[in-house]
Amino acid sequence: MTANELQRPARVEARGWGWRHGSRARPAVEGVEFTIEPGERVLLLGPSGSGKSTILHGLAGVLGGDDEGEATGRLLVDGVDASAARGRTGLVLQDPDAQLVMARLGDDVAFGLENLGVPREEIAPRVREALAAVGLDLAVDRSTAALSGGQRQRLALAGVIAMRPGVLLLDEPTANLDPDGVTEVRDAVARVAERTGATLIVVEHRVPVWLPVVDRVIVVGREGRLIADGPAERVLTEQADELRAAGVWLPGEAAAMAARPVHPALGTPASTAGTPELLTATDLSVARISGRPVQTGVHTAVHEASVLAVTGPNGAGKSTLALTLAGLLRPDDGSLVASARLADGAATEPWRWKSRQLLTRIGTVFQNPEHQFLAGTVRAELEVGPRALRLRAAEVHERVDPLLDALRLAHLADANPFTLSGGEKRRLSVATALATRPRMLVLDEPTFGQDAVTWRELVRLVRELREAGAGIVAVTHDAAFVDALADVRLMLGVPIDARAEVAV
Repeated sequence: MTANELQRPARVEARGWGWRHGSRARPAVEGVEFTIEPGERVLLLGPSGSGKSTILHGLAGVLGGDDEGEATGRLLVDGVDASAARGRTGLVLQDPDAQLVMARLGDDVAFGLENLGVPREEIAPRVREALAAVGLDLAVDRSTAALSGGQRQRLALAGVIAMRPGVLLLDEPTANLDPDGVTEVRDAVARVAERTGATLIVVEHRVPVWLPVVDRVIVVGREGRLIADGPAERVLTEQADELRAAGVWLPGEAAAMAARPVHPALGTPASTAGTPELLTATDLSVARISGRPVQTGVHTAVHEASVLAVTGPNGAGKSTLALTLAGLLRPDDGSLVASARLADGAATEPWRWKSRQLLTRIGTVFQNPEHQFLAGTVRAELEVGPRALRLRAAEVHERVDPLLDALRLAHLADANPFTLSGGEKRRLSVATALATRPRMLVLDEPTFGQDAVTWRELVRLVRELREAGAGIVAVTHDAAFVDALADVRLMLGVPIDARAEVAV
């Protein structure tokens, strides 16, 4: 198949298709039926864990063989089994790290083109065009290891756009982007679809963002079966109650949630006035393990019983600051001091603490949840921290079982953490930090991949931790989360003399 042939829009069909992961008791997807005509633009919706990503992976032909799971029915691309039509589809994975293959930015975008046999003289122009389309204005020799999570997400999208596939499969392509980045990437996808006529299937929880781009909505329910399919406006209006019950974020609901920070189910933000400080940063500079500082002159504090929200554009250093506040990176300069209450006999500088000392003092949830998984099952993963604290078996169960139930992970207790959906992995990573009941908690994008129901559960658990006296740092682009819980907002990415910490 030549590069020119790949530009022809493809027809996609599911004929009673289903998939059961080898480690799961019930199918991830079951009996799915749909036909998507060439050039159609579809928004694939559903609650966290309903099988949306599984459908995309099946269409891309990357689910694996019989040792990975069991398929039923058929998935077809232009009448051919999807596994035999891989060159016709381009998939942007939910986890951009899983899609990076080269050390330099330009080489990573060129990788797919080289594998498709695109003529050498066409590769460089396509690379530049794709990078410009996603708003990644960086040198082509920039190290991919130096990119932020949001920048890596743009890079993964650029690599797929450059190949000009017949079907674009996008798995939450804007999940880790700042608000401006969300619009830029959405518009870039729309331009590519318009110019090439490619069939487009997008998995997203941000319904309003994609409504101007798509023609049709397909909704998968909690049991992995289709519950709605049709024109976007009709489905979202006529089946609103059913979709709401399934956890789908309907248009306007996120904004309404953000406008009600005093809703009793979410908790009321409290003032930090008079509350003791747990951690104080003075003229702090932070840097990745190697390289120049990404932020300097940071002045902030984490208070007991409060939430500090760290916001700002992609690449501003939010995650690096979070890891530094968590004691996992050494400050590049300046001062970071833990209070006597937080240190509890340990050194006053968190980066000097041993891992066991961190367990009950500062819990951390990484931007990529897979970076912190250690065990072979969900239950065992939740037990790692409590067992490291040498708690009795009964105490371990008292902590783990309620978290499994609250975050809708109980039915996955025996599943391998790496087989979970992106949203399920995020909830598990948050739960592992909560299981040790730390005095301070650092969360990097805690609501990534969550439907409306699981979002509320996460917010409730964070609120309860705050009310129990914990200090919480949350790196987030989620305006509803900030407005529902944050007591103080630290905005990065603007000039140092203009950067401000403001009470909210």
